[in-house]
Amino acid sequence: MISGLFNYWIVVILMMAGLYIVMSSGHLVKKIIGLNIFQTSVFIFFISMGKVSGGTAPILKDGFTLYSNPLTHVLILTAIVVGVATTALGLAISVRIYEAYGTVEEDEIAELDADNRQNETSVTTVAYNKK
Repeated sequence: MISGLFNYWIVVILMMAGLYIVMSSGHLVKKIIGLNIFQTSVFIFFISMGKVSGGTAPILKDGFTLYSNPLTHVLILTAIVVGVATTALGLAISVRIYEAYGTVEEDEIAELDADNRQNETSVTTVAYNKK
């Protein structure tokens, strides 16, 4: 019984691990890795649902009456391509953030942003008071 649900247990474990990494880490690259783990669990889930036990490829031949739907597998191929592109974009943005702030930790970026806003406000206030 449990061996028949092995794929689904793997899906749950990977999904929870990916979600935990995204929620617990402030490091942007670790968040991207967590999202990829979560995404992989969704891929495994869809592929597991698309497989029909005893089904064959949907090619009409004599003696086969049960077919698996290939649509889920095609959609997962498309999702993998989109996932790779999204990961590349996220990593590129992380590199730009590192170049701009010198860190990829969310807390440090928020502090630097708050300091920058405070300095801009004080500079504009001083310039306004001089007029």
